[in-house]
Amino acid sequence: MPTITKSTQIKASVEKVFEYVSDPMTTLEWIPSMMEVSDVTGSGADLHYHWKYKMVGIPFDGESSFREYVPNERTVVEGKGGIPNKITWTFKPHESGTKANIEVEYTIPVPVLGKFAEKLVRKRNEREVDMWLQNVKERLEV
Repeated sequence: MPTITKSTQIKASVEKVFEYVSDPMTTLEWIPSMMEVSDVTGSGADLHYHWKYKMVGIPFDGESSFREYVPNERTVVEGKGGIPNKITWTFKPHESGTKANIEVEYTIPVPVLGKFAEKLVRKRNEREVDMWLQNVKERLEV
């Protein structure tokens, strides 16, 4: 299972960053390949939702639930369906803002994309996660 680990510093409070990235509806703003989020139920550690995500132009459906939810410190969201994944965020106050760390573990749907495309997909996903962080920064550093 490939893993991408990234971090960034955001000039916004931990509370603001945590609240923003923990809301499934905002993923439509900062995850370019997220096509749809629906059926959001629960809150905090009981939050659950469905999604449609495009990987290298191919749409996949799935659902995610929070496995850990420690306000202003850490979230772990586990997804299943077309692209099984686990996204872990950690947040720490840092200088005049927040240090946000993200770890994305996912399974490449090889039968769909083919073994040849696996290396290409990994590189593209690395760039995508960089974009996620940049988009969060741009939205919150106003």
